[in-house]
Amino acid sequence: MRRLALYSATVCALSAAAATVSYLHGRGVVGTVWVLLAGVSSNMAWYYFRRARPRPATVPPCGSAGEACGTCVRSCA
Repeated sequence: MRRLALYSATVCALSAAAATVSYLHGRGVVGTVWVLLAGVSSNMAWYYFRRARPRPATVPPCGSAGEACGTCVRSCA
């Protein structure tokens, strides 16, 4: 999934550069389309980057008698 995040970030950077060039050449409508594409690809890059991060480990619930579960450091009280 990191690869998709990098591809999306690359598309975002390239479309932002294309928008800048379009605005400099006086083509506002085309520049606006490039800005919208940059926004969508930026959101995709953020989503895929967040999705690719490792998830925190979940702590299993402690036993009913109040003893420590063995996998966590805290004791169940």
